[in-house]
Amino acid sequence: MELRHLRYFVAVAEEGSLTLAAEKRLHTAQPSLSRQIRDLEYEVGVALMNRSVHGIELTAAGRAFLDHARLALTQAEAAAEAARRAAQPAKPTFAMGFQTGQEIDWLPRATSILRDELLNIEIRVSSDHSTTLADDLQRGKLDIAFLRREQKPDLEYKVVAKEPLVVILPSDHPLAEHKAIDPRDLVGETFIGISEIPRVLRAAVNAFLKRAGIELTPHLEIDNFAMAISLVASTRGVALLPASADNFLTWSVVSRPLKGKTPTIDLVIGYHRANTSPILRTFLSRIDDLTARMSGNTRGDR
Repeated sequence: MELRHLRYFVAVAEEGSLTLAAEKRLHTAQPSLSRQIRDLEYEVGVALMNRSVHGIELTAAGRAFLDHARLALTQAEAAAEAARRAAQPAKPTFAMGFQTGQEIDWLPRATSILRDELLNIEIRVSSDHSTTLADDLQRGKLDIAFLRREQKPDLEYKVVAKEPLVVILPSDHPLAEHKAIDPRDLVGETFIGISEIPRVLRAAVNAFLKRAGIELTPHLEIDNFAMAISLVASTRGVALLPASADNFLTWSVVSRPLKGKTPTIDLVIGYHRANTSPILRTFLSRIDDLTARMSGNTRGDR
């Protein structure tokens, strides 16, 4: 019994006709197909089909044989595909992580500096909190990440952007009419604070408020941009977030810059100093060119 016998049998069973199977599916002569089916039945030892002027009907043995024939063909194709994959050298993998929201701006830029290598590597992308990304860098699950500067041993950082903090508020809020907002005008507003999960952002916001001599008691605290935007809209509150939060704004929420010296928070790329990936070395050798080209054009610089 050969695989071609199984393919012929399945084609006839599905078409319900030797003639249709020969012409439409197998592109062979009908007499030749009939011989192949007879050979198969001889090999199996029982009749698999009943032939009549109305077409082909499977016997009980034929119906039982059909399921196994389909499975055998599927397994044969899977075996061939596995062999083809094994014969090809595996592509090296480069795993990139992004603080949630940053992939919108930085993933295209990150892949652009690897454009010459893209055909020969596999890129994996994930997004999460900075703390989780830093942990994944330490464990070797990521090669590089765009994140905040977390205090983790064995990680190296390079600054790629300085994001200004902006005020997020409802689009019909009276302060939204201002081109820039004096931080003192936020006193008395429902303030959406930052939880301890994005601790670098929390520290940056608190340090800014302290320098400005302003005390804002959080009404609620958030740990991601989407939650912040939702709460600003639903509570008619205000929040201080990095400018990359613009990626999450809806029609009912806007951002405005702060008056005076603009507070910023660093966006860095992080990597493990023991990582010997040649793709990582290539990426790092080009990151300065990338940041130089993009200077003044990132969302954080607008």
